[in-house]
Amino acid sequence: MRIISGSLKGKKLNFIKSTTTRPLRDYVKENIFNILSHSNLVLNLTKDTAVLDLYSGIGSFGIECISRGAKEATFIEKDFTAEKILRNNLKELGIENKTTVINENISSYLPKIKKKFNIFFFDPPYADNSYTENIEKIKKLSLYEKNHLIIVHREKKTNDGLEKILNIMFIKNYGRSNVIFGVLN
Repeated sequence: MRIISGSLKGKKLNFIKSTTTRPLRDYVKENIFNILSHSNLVLNLTKDTAVLDLYSGIGSFGIECISRGAKEATFIEKDFTAEKILRNNLKELGIENKTTVINENISSYLPKIKKKFNIFFFDPPYADNSYTENIEKIKKLSLYEKNHLIIVHREKKTNDGLEKILNIMFIKNYGRSNVIFGVLN
């Protein structure tokens, strides 16, 4: 697992070998950032943005955003092992000053947030369908900037009814997973 581009390009990330977490594969991450950087379908929001990386695991998405010029990233991860590895990755990369790590349930933490974000990255466990409630909570709490993007990484066969809460711009398929790009309705 590595950082693909930007100021931290090529640096390796420590990761968990477990059945409870699934790291974002490098080629999926690279394709997401190619879309963010080069597509006419979404605004290029990777520079000078605030990122909320939910279900962050070891933080590979948010760290990649920092490497590519995001001003800050907030990581929410309730698994203690993943959170420990995430903090270690941030320390080894020397980017703790641009990050906040929250070891708490997402639903409990969202009402405590006092700022707005441009990019929201959801990578919940495939069996978790409750993440849609957190998207609705983000909308209700107005935690998003006018120019924002919601990115959801899900198993291809999952149908979570996202079209009810998001204006889905497009969906990309990578093997057994889909990456959904949208904005709040």
